[in-house]
Amino acid sequence: MVETGDGGARLCPLAPDGRAAGPVREEPSLAEAVRGRPEVERWVWRSTAEIYRPLLAAGVRVERCYDVEAAEALLIGHEEGQYGQPRSLAAAWARLHGLPVPQDGPARTAQTQPSLFEPGPVPLPPGTDELTALLEVYAGQVARTARAEHPDRMRLLLAAESAGMLVASEMGRAGVPWRADVHRDLLDRLLGERYPGGLEPRRMAELAEEVSRAFGPGARVRPDLPQEIIKAFGRAGISLTSTRKWELQQLDHPAVAPLLAYKTLYRLHTAHGWAWLQQWVHDGRFRPEYLPGGTVSGRWTTNGGGALQIPKVIRQAVRADPGWRLVVADADQMEPRVLAAVSRDRGLMEVAGSGEDLYADLAARAFGGDRDRAKIALLGAVYGQTSGDALTHMAGLRRRYPAAVAYVDEAARAGEEGRLVRTWLGRTCPPASVAPPDEAGLPQEDAPAEGYAGGSAAARARGRFTRNFVVQGSAADWALLVLAALRRALAEGGLRAELVFFQHDEVIVHCPAEEAATVSGAIAAAAAAAGRIAFGDTPVRFPFTTAVVECYADAK
Repeated sequence: MVETGDGGARLCPLAPDGRAAGPVREEPSLAEAVRGRPEVERWVWRSTAEIYRPLLAAGVRVERCYDVEAAEALLIGHEEGQYGQPRSLAAAWARLHGLPVPQDGPARTAQTQPSLFEPGPVPLPPGTDELTALLEVYAGQVARTARAEHPDRMRLLLAAESAGMLVASEMGRAGVPWRADVHRDLLDRLLGERYPGGLEPRRMAELAEEVSRAFGPGARVRPDLPQEIIKAFGRAGISLTSTRKWELQQLDHPAVAPLLAYKTLYRLHTAHGWAWLQQWVHDGRFRPEYLPGGTVSGRWTTNGGGALQIPKVIRQAVRADPGWRLVVADADQMEPRVLAAVSRDRGLMEVAGSGEDLYADLAARAFGGDRDRAKIALLGAVYGQTSGDALTHMAGLRRRYPAAVAYVDEAARAGEEGRLVRTWLGRTCPPASVAPPDEAGLPQEDAPAEGYAGGSAAARARGRFTRNFVVQGSAADWALLVLAALRRALAEGGLRAELVFFQHDEVIVHCPAEEAATVSGAIAAAAAAAGRIAFGDTPVRFPFTTAVVECYADAK
């Protein structure tokens, strides 16, 4: 265990029950203390985000850690369904002693410039020794983990989350290789000249004029204001409920084409324009601030920078260094394969273990060779899309793979009834009294899930959320294990390769060209190992589609 302060550190060995197993040692430098103890299998500390960055800056790499704050977030969610509650050491210590729980402080990021007034960790009560508090909280977490519904799975989830914290810090330091000159050329070509005073670039201004002209002489419509667009179409006798792309595409009106083009350029200009480039790309690298477990399902988010939403056109700027390559790997049909593994449906596990294209194999077995029907049916089961064609195809899926459909049905039922719902490893969705946050990738349909009648709209919405949560969350847990296994393989192989990007089901490794084949093999091996570790001995395969490219845009 390690507690830091004023550049130094206090170290204490730990027993299996989390208690101190030896005397406390004072060290003048944490970096030197860690560097001089290669025999330590795992470091227990307060927060990886705060402690590991200085170690990386000093050239010190840690193989394994236990992040007390990350563990607290998972444990309080598992025990009480209180996702998003304060997770700091001070908060965990207060819970342990039945005291008022302090709120977490503002997050410190790598983009924040150092300041005399930069906030530190949430303070413990006066007179409380930090190392003593850390020992108490960690021992308490070990005991709480042992009381979990599935203790071994929970221990694995805590280890995976802590490994993800290490990966996130390392990726943030390495950065995505980014050609600022290519990015600027793209912006100049797509947006046109920049005007002084914060005015819109030339091409956006031209499209805005086209939109106004399309509504008649003298009309002035700002395409960046949805209410103005809705009113303008209303004056033209066309009723709109929103300015979403799918709704606009159904209209026959001359304003639609320039409006859609404007919206595309507006997103590019505001999210990845010249200002973004100046703020986020330095020394040939884009260094986002990853937040592992940033959503209730365990999917990662970022603290600014939009790393998880890089437009396809901007991916042309993501280019390997000379003599290096990008190994871009996408997990194939990840969520349906996870459903097969967690539901233990023998038929679906057989399908998920038979070939590279799960939907084609499913179609051959149950849908007369129609891949589209098979995909609609399986995704309908996962996402609760039970209207139209999905409803028709769902009946066939339910007959052929009853255990898989029953698994997500039960998750939906539990959600509607306000019960806690967990991933395979134990990540927990909040109860009905704690509304889950909007979750990227969890569609919100209007139709209730098949088999559930009545109940409020909120209950049905939560049922759709939890139906997917058990699959998407379990997939996020599996992906953490992939990252941990791949990180270890790259280090043990003595490679120069670096993990530089991760997004749900996609990973990018930047490596010398001669290492690309080895990296591709390591990714495949990590995926297989993660499947075995997470779900046990099943026939389910977790293949990746891998591309070795110089430019990210060429991988798709």
